[in-house]
Amino acid sequence: MHSIETRTLQVPGARLHYEVSGTGPLLLMIPGAPADAGALSGLAAQLCDRYTVVNYDQRGLSRSSLAGPIEDQDVEAFSEDAHRLLTALGSEPAFVLGNSGGALTGLDLAARHPEQVRALVAHEPPIPELLPDRTDWRAAFQDVHDTYRSEGPGMAMMKFVATVQGDDAAPPVMPDPSQMPPEALEMMGRIQGNLDYFLAHVLLPVLRFEPDIAALRSTRIAVGVGASSPEGVPLRSARALAERLDVKPVEFPGDHQGLASDAAAGAEIVHDTFTRITGTEAPH
Repeated sequence: MHSIETRTLQVPGARLHYEVSGTGPLLLMIPGAPADAGALSGLAAQLCDRYTVVNYDQRGLSRSSLAGPIEDQDVEAFSEDAHRLLTALGSEPAFVLGNSGGALTGLDLAARHPEQVRALVAHEPPIPELLPDRTDWRAAFQDVHDTYRSEGPGMAMMKFVATVQGDDAAPPVMPDPSQMPPEALEMMGRIQGNLDYFLAHVLLPVLRFEPDIAALRSTRIAVGVGASSPEGVPLRSARALAERLDVKPVEFPGDHQGLASDAAAGAEIVHDTFTRITGTEAPH
């Protein structure tokens, strides 16, 4: 079993918390808000025998504290952090995996700093700006934000989940805290602590993101979709992105959270996808 080394990196306006494990080519893993590195820790454990895995909290979330006033954060701010983190880790291009909002960071990183990205797997990036009814989605997410302002994070997150997943989604199954390991309980506590920041300063700027399709065409990119994902924003966005990039979506087990719920299967698909789209035999 590989040990995990915890480090920090000072960037303009924040101090990033990141974790390094394993050996091999560099793999940067980016979770989506309001989650943090803990959401992808199971996947990291499955991949660290083949990669040097770097897993981190994006700025303002959990252990990556802001150094100044709390301000709205957009995808460019997050991707510049990823750029600085990769710069601190060395000069070689990295494999990059982004889940949900973290996939938006990966897409912007690949567009702005393609020399740093060897290949990218973007798992269900929520990009309502790519959808034909984007005006309706803008209004829907504005309503989530307004609900947060008037009724607090609990009601707003219920509306957010329902909005993102769509009308046909099954209600989420809440885990039994008494059956959860201590590290999962700790992560849940951190995520709860992120909700105010996420709803007030991340939600709207991030969901107004539109990727630079022309720039991304020169990067090796795979777009992941969950086999059992509902017909909501993440799945529809992933399909729209794959169509614009002229690539076939890669199917992963589970839904939008499949990389966490079935880390072993997800790791094999991630590894095989990187091998395929780079045309090289990655380490086993």
